[in-house]
Amino acid sequence: MFNILMIGIGGFIGAVTRFLISAWVGQKWGRSFPLGTFVVNITGCFFIGLAMTLFTERILASPSVRLFLTVGFLGAFTTFSTFEYETGSLLYDGEWLLSAANIVLSVAFGLVALKAGELIARRI
Repeated sequence: MFNILMIGIGGFIGAVTRFLISAWVGQKWGRSFPLGTFVVNITGCFFIGLAMTLFTERILASPSVRLFLTVGFLGAFTTFSTFEYETGSLLYDGEWLLSAANIVLSVAFGLVALKAGELIARRI
């Protein structure tokens, strides 16, 4: 039961953090391209690469801490479902080029961020 509570607390914090970052990015740089979701997805990919590599190769963390951070916080922070919805909305609006850019850039930069997190974790 404690692990479920840790996931829930992490999820709450991750969801609120996602909302705040996405809103801030949207206000700062506009909303014609879903940049807020893009930024959240890329940073989420980086941090899950960093955290999972640290937890499996460098740091002995309790299962509840790992669940709090990875399943809870990062699971709620990364917004792949929102990414899909916004990409579909761009398609619906006839914005084929922006839709394709969102898909390609999110996947490519997400993989680069994941590997960067892994690399940094291994050098710590």
